[in-house]
Amino acid sequence: MTGASAAFSRHQECTVCVAGFPDEVFGFANDHSKLSAHMSASSWMMLGSKMTTAMDAGRGQEIGSHITMAGSVLGFRISLDEVVVERVPPWEKAWETVGTPRLLVIGAYRMGFRVLWYERGSVFTVFIDYDMPTRSRWLGRLLGDTYARWCVKQVATGVQRHFGRLEGVSG
Repeated sequence: MTGASAAFSRHQECTVCVAGFPDEVFGFANDHSKLSAHMSASSWMMLGSKMTTAMDAGRGQEIGSHITMAGSVLGFRISLDEVVVERVPPWEKAWETVGTPRLLVIGAYRMGFRVLWYERGSVFTVFIDYDMPTRSRWLGRLLGDTYARWCVKQVATGVQRHFGRLEGVSG
């Protein structure tokens, strides 16, 4: 699942080793409210703004389930609609934007994660394949890659913080 998708022009990913077994890690990461917690907290990367998240009855935990996010950055309204397109417990999950997301530094994207068993825990990789935004391409060229790297790192370190680092393994 990881590796750049031919459908998108850009790719970022982050991998960490965690002291949780694949079923536990997948269970945590499958909860979109935990996985996207960095988006609902004010941060420097969001210029002090945050986004609110809403989920359908599937809570973003089954194929076809929708997750919407909305907020504003510097007075610009931002929003997106994602749908879960792949889910293979306890190993991988992916979701992608539908329609045209209203974002400033990245455009449409596919995001997901993979969990691999490793000795006494798991290797967790999160990725994002994305395009430049349609309405602010210059801002996307300037900040898109930085934002995408920050986003995958926030997700990966959040999972690692929850389970702890797998001792004796770098990453």
